[in-house]
Amino acid sequence: MDLLRRLPTRRRPARNKANFFDPKVFLANVGAGRTVRQYRPKRAIFSQGDRADAVFYIQEGKVRLSVISKQGKEATIALLGTGDFVGEGCIASDQTLRLATATAITECSVLRIEKSRMVHTLHDESGLSDMFVAFMVERHSRTEADLVDQLFNSSEKRLARALLLLSRVGKEAKNETVIPRVSQETLAEMVGTTRSRVNFFMNKFRKLGFIDYDGGLEVNSSLLSVVLHE
Repeated sequence: MDLLRRLPTRRRPARNKANFFDPKVFLANVGAGRTVRQYRPKRAIFSQGDRADAVFYIQEGKVRLSVISKQGKEATIALLGTGDFVGEGCIASDQTLRLATATAITECSVLRIEKSRMVHTLHDESGLSDMFVAFMVERHSRTEADLVDQLFNSSEKRLARALLLLSRVGKEAKNETVIPRVSQETLAEMVGTTRSRVNFFMNKFRKLGFIDYDGGLEVNSSLLSVVLHE
């Protein structure tokens, strides 16, 4: 027993607080393999067919992800905003070219993370990995919902859902929020309908109190009733 007491106790080294990794800090600042870029509305962050060599993190703003067919027909496949990743497909070893185009809808601040830096950090830092996986799961669920939306819902419901996604009403307990000016032409492209139809439904939503215009487009959570209505 005395011998056991004399043996040195092996202790786990305390983690240096200075080396603590915070994914939010990582995604908010420039650093090795990371640069911040600013985009004006309608400017491409990357285009279909470009080299897939970086992941982008949206620090501020709204981004539309779209694809163009060989016949020149364009379709919106995702609406992304602050806190979302875009271009994450480059992490797949077999994806060397962009399969879609990412376009700024509003003024955007975007962090560009080189592919090698992103892969290395995901491997070493569980905090970023957990955050990234959570985003991918949510994105997958949203993509399935988008497909159902396009296949079965009317243009009115698609517009209502697009406005809710842009405003992120319901996220972080928000009941209403203001979207910076988005043209009806852009909304029509997102929904897959004509500008005149968008104008008709926007006027209808405004009369019903679902939306309002005051320095931007204010979206109320009551607009959800249009999406849920059978």
